[in-house]
Amino acid sequence: MAEDKLTKRADDFSEWYNQLVLKSDLADYAPVRGCMVVKPYGWTLWENMTAALDKEFKATGHVNAAFPMLIPMSFFEKEKEHVEGFAPELAVVTHGGGELLEEPLVVRPTSETIIGYMYAKWIKSWRDLPILINQWGSVMRWELRTKLFLRTAEFYWQEGHTAHATSEEAKEEMFRILDIYANFAINEAALPVIKGEKSNTERFAGAQITTSIEGMMQDKKALQSATSHYFGTNFAKAFEIQFLDQNNTLQFCETTSWGLSTRMIGAIIMTHGDDQGLVLPPRLAPIQAVIVPIFKSDEEKAKVMEVADRLFKELKAAGIRLKMDDRDNVSSGFKFNDWEMRGVPVRIEVGPKDVEKGTVALARRDRPGREGKSFVPQAGLDSTVSLLLVEIQASLLQRATEFRDANIHDPKDYDEMKKVLENGWAFSYWCESRECEGKVKEDCKATTRNIPFEQPETEGTCIVCGKPSKRKVYFAKAY
Repeated sequence: MAEDKLTKRADDFSEWYNQLVLKSDLADYAPVRGCMVVKPYGWTLWENMTAALDKEFKATGHVNAAFPMLIPMSFFEKEKEHVEGFAPELAVVTHGGGELLEEPLVVRPTSETIIGYMYAKWIKSWRDLPILINQWGSVMRWELRTKLFLRTAEFYWQEGHTAHATSEEAKEEMFRILDIYANFAINEAALPVIKGEKSNTERFAGAQITTSIEGMMQDKKALQSATSHYFGTNFAKAFEIQFLDQNNTLQFCETTSWGLSTRMIGAIIMTHGDDQGLVLPPRLAPIQAVIVPIFKSDEEKAKVMEVADRLFKELKAAGIRLKMDDRDNVSSGFKFNDWEMRGVPVRIEVGPKDVEKGTVALARRDRPGREGKSFVPQAGLDSTVSLLLVEIQASLLQRATEFRDANIHDPKDYDEMKKVLENGWAFSYWCESRECEGKVKEDCKATTRNIPFEQPETEGTCIVCGKPSKRKVYFAKAY
């Protein structure tokens, strides 16, 4: 599989992505329409992501729990906006045990309703607040147009759901989680995302405020990479989540929800990948370094493997996630291509000459070819590789940031913005009307991505209608 050439990104970015997910062994298509099988290599990548996020959630006082996958249909009908937003995507169970159910059950597309029902049972007093619960699992949304990791009928994620005594606390929670997401994306995944608030049109069904992190992919399209929502009392009123405050007065809770999914794997692929395959950020890569011993005879093999085995133990002891590729049924060239396809950050080559010289050849994945190759001493290799992994992580973030910034434009008028949006992002003043937002969508097939928190000090005029505008927004085509 590694010998099959990928479609080049410049020729067909979408096909390049589809092929790469399969060839790099991340996932495969399931026999159920729109679903995927995440293979061990892809699941290990997801596990590394979940471990980093779970640590941050728990450090801020959140705890994990599990709620049912099947939710009574009547729960969705309690919150009007919520059911309208999700109705087209619901998968509904009507029969169980060979009999028609009294009430249809929805396969959860998200858990606000079932968790709201339980919170109403659990919360009685201000002393019960806040409740900070997160759930790891999968959800089902009956998508018509699917793409592995980016948009599948079933996908894996975490969803946090919290209840608070005041709106100030709930909003603080929303922003706290958004910061966790942004820090994770930037520092772990090397994705230079932008934090901001969604427009009223783009916000989550039933939310009062939706915030997001948005990333730019190599085809210049935007990808919403995670969201954090403030619901106010919308769900609390629908599910009667109430508490007695310190004045013994009955109040409705203020609630939030937030989520990040396996879509983030798609973001990593499309931000860092190249025409040779995946390029994985070292902090999340399932395998950070691979040792490839090179030999032609049994005599050479004995000498090379002695050194390779010693280096393997030293690197493993240093905490580096490592693989020894001692396959004897494929060539060294095949192995090089195979690990490049899988995006392993560092390749360590050990041949007979390296044994004699006390060196190894290092190849860094983020710089293919001669540019990324160096010869270093075997002594202290654990420190050399550890430092190189840090350098690669920083290099990937810098490269993605420079690419993003080079493709965000500030057009002077609407005609120029239409040209910009053919192959880039526009950062423009907007009057925040649905009419102007809709016009851009109709004319350019682009949407508002988010209104960033960092804004210019001066006000301007809407790029579409020319009316006074207080804030700038990112417009872009998106996944």
